[in-house]
Amino acid sequence: MELQIRNVSKSYSNGVQALKDVSLTIPAGMYGLLGPNGAGKSTLMRILATLQEPDSGTIRLGDLDVVRQKDEVRKTLGYLPQEFGVYPKASAEELLDYFAILKGIPEKKARKEVVEALFRQTNLWEVRKQKLGGYSGGMRQRFGVAVALLGSPRLLIVDEPTAGLDPAERVRFLNLLSELGENSAVILSTHIVEDVSELCTRMAIIDRGEILLEAEPLGAIEEMRGRIWRSVIEKSALAEVEREHAVISTKMLAGRTLVHVFGEASPGPGFERAEPDLEDVYFSTMAGHIGRRSAQLEGVAS
Repeated sequence: MELQIRNVSKSYSNGVQALKDVSLTIPAGMYGLLGPNGAGKSTLMRILATLQEPDSGTIRLGDLDVVRQKDEVRKTLGYLPQEFGVYPKASAEELLDYFAILKGIPEKKARKEVVEALFRQTNLWEVRKQKLGGYSGGMRQRFGVAVALLGSPRLLIVDEPTAGLDPAERVRFLNLLSELGENSAVILSTHIVEDVSELCTRMAIIDRGEILLEAEPLGAIEEMRGRIWRSVIEKSALAEVEREHAVISTKMLAGRTLVHVFGEASPGPGFERAEPDLEDVYFSTMAGHIGRRSAQLEGVAS
């Protein structure tokens, strides 16, 4: 099941153009949509989830027209929005059973089997009778996935799912998403580079409503080899380095500043070649050092 997004644009009444001629091909498996807050990710996710309409463009999920056949698309779609509300006084079991009825599973025995299977799949079986108000952030996210999986969707959309989770909950949640990506197309929309790096076989970087890069993460990283340089400097020297070189990222390291610089040749004394990672790809793309490109990077990693 392939999702084809072609020339999709969307503007709001306040004049903000959230999406500008977006085209993507999303195959089965884990697909990462990476970009800063306000880049247009959530707008695109809501359009794909049939909650908004684009101003122009086409979207097809297999043989379904996402814009014109919303009811049919919703039958095969799972969506976990960034803000997922729950009824705090209801137990997880009661609420998932209720959602199963809304999803079109009226027969009690069949519904019980589906609900049990989803609680086990999301590792919530032991806490299924607890009230949702007592769930941790990670447990609530996993419950949201259980709701999204009702009806065995062929496309699952998750929007900023790990924001606010502690490290252990984040790992459990990402492992769950990885398992789901084996059987359906899963779109992971996030501003967290590590989420995409650890999970996704394909990705796109979006900013200000435009797709800046679409590639395989491993291929994009390989393309950066030999073009990333690092140095540890005093914080007071950062402004001068930024004036003289294409600094793409900085972070504190034992009271000093670690800088990564993009360049075809060594920036000079004190710099050494750095092993590139997806963060370098992301920051280089956002800084404009890597131009728009598409699936031509596909074969680099192989």
